[in-house]
Amino acid sequence: MKILIDADGCPVVKIVLEISAEYGLKVIVVSDTSHFFDFNENTAEVITVDKGENSADFALLSRCERGDVVVTQDYALAALCLAKGALAINQNGIEYSDKNIDSMLMSRYISQKIRRAGGKTTHIKKRTEAQNAAFSSGFEKMLNKLLLTNSGDMV
Repeated sequence: MKILIDADGCPVVKIVLEISAEYGLKVIVVSDTSHFFDFNENTAEVITVDKGENSADFALLSRCERGDVVVTQDYALAALCLAKGALAINQNGIEYSDKNIDSMLMSRYISQKIRRAGGKTTHIKKRTEAQNAAFSSGFEKMLNKLLLTNSGDMV
């Protein structure tokens, strides 16, 4: 099991690194060349890809396997990772699942249609400490559930 971060615009990279280190889990940070991460190689593997539509997403997806955890804000990427048997969580600690991904994708589609027609959708507000705490809680809950499940498989 490894943790994969879609780091293009991800506000919780450092939180993921801190929690993953406590659990002794490997972290892979994937981003395009417009972002720079200078982590100690013992902290995370950093994969930088060329700029291009979805280039970081495709690089992450190619490394994603059953049982991995993916941190992403991208509903479409989350859906693809779920299809590969990975778990996925967003920056606010909400776990993507078969029960909620379809409605999230539909919401994304409707928002895109509104913007293309010249309309406006909700403005993203400044990130709060409460959002960081919610992410930390949801991420740890996901890791504990996954580790408990994996330990049961070994028995």
